[in-house]
Amino acid sequence: MKHSIFNAVRKGTLFLVALMGFSIVSTAQDYYVYVTAESEDEVALIKFDGKNATVEETIPVGIWPAEIEGPHGINISPDGKYWYLSLAHGNPYGTLYKFSTETNEVVDTVRLGLFPASLQVSKATGLLYCVNFDLHGDMVPSTVSVVDPEEMIEIHRIETGVMPHGSRISSDGLYHYSVGMMSGELFEISTTKLKVTRKLNLDGKEEEPAMGGMDHSKMDHSKMGRSMMTESATMYHSATKPTWAIPHPTNGKVYVAGNGSDEIIEVDLEKWEVTNRFKTGKAPYNCDVTPDGKYLVATYKGSGETGIWDLNKGKELPRIKNTRKVTHGVTISPDSKYAFISVEGIGGEPGTMDVIDIKNAKKVSSVDMGKQAGGIIFWKME
Repeated sequence: MKHSIFNAVRKGTLFLVALMGFSIVSTAQDYYVYVTAESEDEVALIKFDGKNATVEETIPVGIWPAEIEGPHGINISPDGKYWYLSLAHGNPYGTLYKFSTETNEVVDTVRLGLFPASLQVSKATGLLYCVNFDLHGDMVPSTVSVVDPEEMIEIHRIETGVMPHGSRISSDGLYHYSVGMMSGELFEISTTKLKVTRKLNLDGKEEEPAMGGMDHSKMDHSKMGRSMMTESATMYHSATKPTWAIPHPTNGKVYVAGNGSDEIIEVDLEKWEVTNRFKTGKAPYNCDVTPDGKYLVATYKGSGETGIWDLNKGKELPRIKNTRKVTHGVTISPDSKYAFISVEGIGGEPGTMDVIDIKNAKKVSSVDMGKQAGGIIFWKME
């Protein structure tokens, strides 16, 4: 009788251990990320299994074999069925591409403005908003293109600031935030009204000429010829040089990367004013906030590092040195555990994607890919 009870207990224990083991295995997650290689005209689909990152597929992009077209901005449709890519270098205009996530093949294209960059689809309107960075143009206000992603037709352009760059949409899909890198402004666009609703000077002062001479701050730049603007040499150049804007999912703030001033700028949306400035590593470039709202992750392009900020405490965790120099983009997993960082490299070096454990501020994996890893976006967990 004792042996029967012992065996029953033993079998029950073994079954419980086996069940626990199965549970651990079954809850293991695979993470998938798309990363652009701007100097290779490629996009890498990278898988991270919780331990190791591997390139699952390399997707060639562009149509001109003899010319580097520069895949730059990348994002996923809200339903996860498509990914969108801006090819920045055009003649003279850039192009927006639509790919299937099932096949990674081109579905459609549409021509946009000069050097299209960051982009996102609003879950409220279903429209895609892409900033036209105008990297090689004159220092005049540029635009945000509004695209119907179903038909792949540009339906509108909204004028914003000089060299608009990093942009993201609020969690409810109703507002689009972007920054003018050279005009030093934060712009809020209503995604339903398709117009700028507010703008904020991030330098904390009125616009001033960069060199002596006439003040153009009150002129209508849209009515001035581009050649006249070039010849004037009296334009305002921001000291902050903002390069990215990310709205917090819940706290009513937008965080801006001040690339020129080495800071993350906190803007209160209700007050529409700067409420904090966090000193960072050299030249913060991109930033993202964890879906749970606890941490902000910023790439420090000038020092080859990644910074993690505890937003509740307003303090930075220990900085992480990236695998190579010239840290670029960041995207965060939906479970708020991992940050995926694109690192450009220098010269002939390959690009790299680093995986960072956010809570422990530790790099846990990295993988090489095509040259000048840049735009990066999380796709899915399995």
